[in-house]
Amino acid sequence: MQIVLLEDVPNLGKAGDTVKVSDGYGRNYLIPRKKAILATDRNIKNLDHQKRQVQQQIGNRKKDAERVAEQIEKLSCTFAKTVGESGKLFGSVTSMEIETYLKENGIDVDRKRILMEEPLKNLGMFTIPIKIHPEVTANLKVWVVQE
Repeated sequence: MQIVLLEDVPNLGKAGDTVKVSDGYGRNYLIPRKKAILATDRNIKNLDHQKRQVQQQIGNRKKDAERVAEQIEKLSCTFAKTVGESGKLFGSVTSMEIETYLKENGIDVDRKRILMEEPLKNLGMFTIPIKIHPEVTANLKVWVVQE
């Protein structure tokens, strides 16, 4: 029996693969559990069409992420903070403040995507990476200056 896998099955194949299995295994296990469908011409064409749509959606999301990355890279944000005698800040610049700055400029980014190892506690210019998409990362220039 020829079937098309709808999800990954260990020791058999990955989703989208066309494999040959015994009639009982396909009819009694894989098809009722919606792990596979019969490999008819119609089902194969449907699956190929769905794959193309998913690939197109992924491409569109990546293009949108690249546009947002360009907008972020054009920005340069400045935070004025009070500074002690040794040049250390009272407080710090956190990812929440950067998220607020980006929202004020019309860019909606979750603060968990702002990749800061720790809050900024010194004066100077920093480059903060922001992961917008698994394949797209933007760099935001952040200036921390004395108030």
